[in-house]
This record gives sequence, C-alpha cells and structure tokens, in this order.
Amino acid sequence: MTTQDQPAVSPPADTSLANRYGSKKQPLSRAAKRGIAIAALAAGVGFMAWVSTSNAVSDVTFKDIGFSTTDATAADVDFQVTREPGTAVKCAIKALDSKFAVVGWKVVDIPPGEADGTADGGRTVSQRVTLRTESLSVSGVVDDCWIPGAGT
Repeated sequence: MTTQDQPAVSPPADTSLANRYGSKKQPLSRAAKRGIAIAALAAGVGFMAWVSTSNAVSDVTFKDIGFSTTDATAADVDFQVTREPGTAVKCAIKALDSKFAVVGWKVVDIPPGEADGTADGGRTVSQRVTLRTESLSVSGVVDDCWIPGAGT
C-alpha cells in the first residue's frame, strides 16, 4: 500500500473542538477572586450603611389611632405624630371605601411643637382630621408624614 492509498487521518477530537468552540477558559487567578470578594464585601457594607442611615434620616413617625364615619360626606381620622419638638410636619390622610378606593384625601399641617414636661418631651402629638368624602367610607388612615423642605 502506498501513501496515496491510505485514508486521510482526521485531527484529534480535542483540536477540532478547540477550533470550533475556542480553547478552554482559564480559571480565575487568585488575585481576581480576591478582587471580586473585596468588591462584593464593599458593596454589601455600602448597602447596609445606606439602609441604616435612610431609616435614621426619617425623624417623623405616625400611628393610626381611630376612625369614624359621620355620614356619606365626611369622616374623622385620629392619629399620632412623633417628631422632634420645634419641627413642623405635613401628613397626607385618606379615607377608603369597602373596595379600598380613596374617597377622601387631605394634606394637613402640624405646627411645630414645644418641648414640655411630658414623658417624651412633646415629641408626640395627637390629631383629629375631618375629611370630606365622595361616598361612604369604611376606614381612614395616614398615608404618609414628612418634614416640609427636607429634600425627600
């Protein structure tokens, strides 16, 4: 048999796969793994700092106390607001119907309080707001409270 009669030999499978799909990926170096771990740790610490400071920035809290419907055109909402004495606050109050649709809405101003001899130093004030409603309401709540001009 001559060399011309011999069948052609195909290249090894590894070479043909490498030509088709590219060579094997090199694993990450130790320095690259360390860099990724440090970046992930820094991102986690940054996120935790952001979460803790964003909660601390909000110096206003509120609590729904009660609700009463006078008739189909009015509702009273009782609530408490806690803030630093001497700080004015605005609160959005809403009345809802049985399908949770808003039937009354009002933004109220709560004037700055003075520090007094109470247990919390005048930080907490109770409020009653009367809302005009479009139809009969079944609940009333504080939607949000904020310090005007605080840049939120």
